[in-house]
Amino acid sequence: MVKQVRIKATEILSKLYFTFAKVTYELVNHNDAIDEITREVYITSNGVTVLLYNEENKTVILTKQFRLPTFLNNNTNGMLVEACAGVIDNNDDPEETVLREIEEETGYKIEVVKKLFELFPIPGTVTEKLHFYIAAYHSSQKISSGGGLAHENEDIEVIEWDFETAYNKIFSGEIEDAKTVVLLQYAKIHLFN
Repeated sequence: MVKQVRIKATEILSKLYFTFAKVTYELVNHNDAIDEITREVYITSNGVTVLLYNEENKTVILTKQFRLPTFLNNNTNGMLVEACAGVIDNNDDPEETVLREIEEETGYKIEVVKKLFELFPIPGTVTEKLHFYIAAYHSSQKISSGGGLAHENEDIEVIEWDFETAYNKIFSGEIEDAKTVVLLQYAKIHLFN
């Protein structure tokens, strides 16, 4: 059990989009010894993610876009199927952020979302906490083609699949994004069981 942590030094290595830092800290460990540890940390804003679902039609809305880190790690074309997601700017409200991201990315104007929980998706290297939501949708709520914001270099394909097709793509390896798997698993248990 960690008893005490003291940050000794923080060196900024890069500050392009978010901050990449080298942090040196002291940690009093379970043996009451003091360990000095240095780690690189990606200091980011928190984020939101949402699964849009239609219980009547048994469908979900997902997105597909290029993700450079996956390309660098053997994803042949770098394309990744994901639940709609985005970054919480400044101190914006997570719910307002998720509603905005839904409209920007998918083209649906949603009024009500349900918050599920918050998780740290990559706690070993990234500070981000991700807020998970679900939201019911209907075709009448489609107000644009979506696709993201051009000035943010977003080029997002909107996908509507029946739930079972989407869920099975976890096991075929066609859905490899962790937040999407979490949301589809939630839907399997609570919405489409």
